[in-house]
Amino acid sequence: MARFAFIVPPLTGHVNPTLSLGAELLQRGHRVAWISLDASLITRLPKYGELLLVEYDQDDADKKNSEEYLDQITKKNVSGIESIKFLYEDVLIPLNRFMFDGILTQLENFKPDVVINDHQLFAGAIAAYKRRIPYATSVTAPAAIKMMDDLPGVHEWEMKQITGLQQELGIPGDKGIVCSEALTMVFTSKDFFGDMRLPGFYRFVGPVIRNRSVISGFNWERFNSMKQPRILVSIGTTFDHCYKKEFFGKVIEAFADEALSVVVVSDEQLFEKWPDNFIVSERVPQLELLPHLDAVVCHGGHNTVSETLLHGLPLVVIPIAYDQSHVAGRVVSAGSGIRLNYRRFKANHLKDAVYGVLQDPSYKIAAELIQRSFEEAGGAAAAATMLEELISRHESYGVPGSQAFYRNRFYH
Repeated sequence: MARFAFIVPPLTGHVNPTLSLGAELLQRGHRVAWISLDASLITRLPKYGELLLVEYDQDDADKKNSEEYLDQITKKNVSGIESIKFLYEDVLIPLNRFMFDGILTQLENFKPDVVINDHQLFAGAIAAYKRRIPYATSVTAPAAIKMMDDLPGVHEWEMKQITGLQQELGIPGDKGIVCSEALTMVFTSKDFFGDMRLPGFYRFVGPVIRNRSVISGFNWERFNSMKQPRILVSIGTTFDHCYKKEFFGKVIEAFADEALSVVVVSDEQLFEKWPDNFIVSERVPQLELLPHLDAVVCHGGHNTVSETLLHGLPLVVIPIAYDQSHVAGRVVSAGSGIRLNYRRFKANHLKDAVYGVLQDPSYKIAAELIQRSFEEAGGAAAAATMLEELISRHESYGVPGSQAFYRNRFYH
């Protein structure tokens, strides 16, 4: 039995794949823990999973500050390149700086054989490196890698932010260590990721989806009685209240009284009345719904797109910020959906796009090709095997965690 420690940010899209992978490791008899700021994560962990909470004195002024900036990512409306600058300067760097000491403490207490750091939790890689613990990296937003080719200037700026933090936290030099050179697991397939030459330590494992908490309260009886085709509309937490009202106003205008059924992920109170062919709920059992849907409209969040394509469904993607534009581009390049501009699209554009992916079979055929590539990548089982293999070879030269690695890194 080995000990594995996932180090995750309090962001659902980054945590969910680790829950699936952790469940696989637990089934294989290993001990698995999650290091996080989020106390509520304990309710979502797989059976026998352990939460190692990063905590500080309640009087610590930094704790209050952290609570404020963790909310910013869901409240501030930014898009394009501005969103990348905001993400690093206002969210990621402060978050990593804040978590670092707590991560070090939890690693000392838990003594994992392998650490798995999220690619945006730089502090996890830095802490593992300093403690000389072998570490792997989980990449839940592959656009972070593709940025090297697509936007080299932006990538260079990002790396300066990361290496600046590394230096501040005691790692000399200007080489980024956030992506492990022993194993960096990318949660998509090579086919969906696209063409790009990468070192061998990048491994494509496909989407890792499983072990999701069942959401109660969804009106399945009404859903099953509704007409087909059926679509899901979800834009995550990127918009604040007024922007959501504008967006879903267009959804209502596009699909009210149309011969299709619309499941909307939103606050029912956003409007006094919704059309009769709509089901509106703040939380929906997305994985359970997907086998019964015909298409999905979303903002291009990597997890939602991956889950949709894993079910062979076409998409209409309306990216807003962060990596969503890249994901939308991959959907279009794969031929599995249509992209709209969220600043300029009107109700008729949305209506045409949805009927386009529903009525043109080429979009579903393309989605099913990506579905097969996801399945062939291996998912949680393949990723768990890679992590087990990392333990068996971590004393080899050049693998982070080995004494030889650190002698080589620091003294030669």
